Order: sequence, then C-alpha cells, then structure tokens
Amino acid sequence: MFDFRSDTVTQPTQAMRDAMATAVVGDDVYGDDPTVNALEQQAADMAGFEAALFISSGTQANLLALMSHCGRGDEYLCGQQAHNYKFEGGGAAVLGSIQPQPLTNLADGSLDLNEIVAAIKPDDIHFAQTRLLSLENTIGGKALPLEYLAQAQQLAFDNGLKLHLDGARVFNACVAQGVSLATIAQHFDSFTICLSKGLAAPVGSLLVGDEVLISKARRWRKMLGGGMRQAGILAAAGQLALTEQVERLADDHANAAYLAEGLAQLQQVEVQSCATNMVFATFNHSDLNSLSQQLLADGIKASVGKNTRLVLHKDISREGVDSLLASLARFER
Repeated sequence: MFDFRSDTVTQPTQAMRDAMATAVVGDDVYGDDPTVNALEQQAADMAGFEAALFISSGTQANLLALMSHCGRGDEYLCGQQAHNYKFEGGGAAVLGSIQPQPLTNLADGSLDLNEIVAAIKPDDIHFAQTRLLSLENTIGGKALPLEYLAQAQQLAFDNGLKLHLDGARVFNACVAQGVSLATIAQHFDSFTICLSKGLAAPVGSLLVGDEVLISKARRWRKMLGGGMRQAGILAAAGQLALTEQVERLADDHANAAYLAEGLAQLQQVEVQSCATNMVFATFNHSDLNSLSQQLLADGIKASVGKNTRLVLHKDISREGVDSLLASLARFER
C-alpha cells in the first residue's frame, strides 16, 4: 500500500525501532531522562540556539510557543493558511486567550510585509497588543526565500515583535535550499520541528528557543497535560530522525517532481504546483468516489478531491509513483 495522504504516515525505520527498544530512560518531568535531554540538546546545537523542548505533537509545540510569547489579550499575526491558525482547533484563542490576526498568504506562501506593518495595532486600550509574527516554512510545500526571512526579521525588530516559525517541515526547506538548519533558524526567536512527518519518527516535535522561552514553555506543557515520563523511548527515534533522515528528504523532492511530470501527461489532471515533497493538482474526473475506490484496489491511498494534495515521503518509492500514475491512466481509459 502506497499512502500519498501525508508525510505523517511514515513508518519508523528498523534502526529507530531498535533504538527505542534499548533506550536509556528516566522521568522527564524531573528532567532526568538522558535520552530526552540529549535529543533536546542535539536540536538546539543544530540550530545554534540555547535550548529545546521535546513535545508530543506539532500542534502542542506551536501552542506552547504562542503562549510563551503572548499573554491573555495579546495578538499574533499569521497567514490565513497558517497551520497554527487554520488547522489547530483555535487553540491559541481557546486555551491561550490570544487573538489571531490572519493575513492573506501570497502565492509563494509569504505574507506581504506592508500588510504586516499595517496590521500591527497601535498602543491603544481599544486594541489587543500585537506581540508576535508567526510564519510557516515550508508552507504548501514551498520554502520561504532566505532574503524574505531576513526582511521579516528586520520588520519584527523594528516594530518590537517576536518572530516564531512553524517549522514542521523546516528540514524540507533546508534541503531544497541547500542550507543548514541554523541558516534558517537565525532569523527567529523560536521555531518548531516535527519529527514524525518526513523524518519518520513515530511521535514528537521540538520547540527551540532561548532558555527563558523554553522554561516558560515547559511550565505551559505541564499545565496542558503534556508532561511525559519515560519519554526517552520516543526521543531515541527522534535522535535518528535528525541524524539519518534529513538528507534523504531530497529523494522525496525528486519523486514529487517526477510525479508532477507524470500527472501533467494525463488528460483529466491539471498540476497546480509542485514544491519540495508536495504536488497539488486539480482532478477533473466526473466520479471522484469511483476513482478513490480504484486507487484503493490498486494499493494506493490518496485524499482525492477536485483539489488534491499528494505528499511524497520515505515510504513511497519511485515504484509507488509509477503505480499511482498507472492507476490514474487506467481510470481515464
């Protein structure tokens, strides 16, 4: 079965399973799980930051960042398509009492710098206080240009804002642009990494920042029910995600480009975009339900709709891409 729904479906490698089985563990709430501590230090060192925090999910990691940067009644600016605005259940507003101010994402996933400045609230009791700008990289598979990150950083500094990055797939951006994590991270006050997407760990994300921010986030994590005990079993897989899976993301990018080329040859499919490990396409078939059923019968899972996202990852080989293309071609006949 080839699963194109998301890179969250990746299976852990055998090396990860072995490392989990033999991990040295302690009680992370007491701070004495050596494997968790090592993972956090590893991530911080890779980014050139002071500290990191191992967290159960990317959604919780973003929420902890927002709650650590902002107080009740504060505001953060983000994109309409930002995951921490659109796809995380309104957690910032519901649990953090933080007001989101979404702005329109441009075609490349960025936010217009002038619109950001215009959205910053004046120091007036009628308004929430704008504290934070949140960006996402990659977004829709697209890597934000490094020059844009520098401009956003300067904007944030000039306007007294902190800058957060939802970096769930930040290593896809690193690989696509041929740069280190530190090159991207240097522009932000905090950022997240998801270990359980293309990096193939079974569970977990990281929030990276300075020691003060991570100390706040650790307290919020406990309050939100996210204190973990012998979490080194999970962190052991995360360590291998950072050491063994980053460079391999280039294979996913190449397979995505190969898939986009193949889809472009089909009569009833229009490729909208292809960036890093994602292909977005319009499926013009009259019976999408029947198409989904045929794909399943051919061993392929995909979230088929008129507008379809196909995601490449470790467990989809070139053979898997060929299988998808062949199934779609048969359906057109």
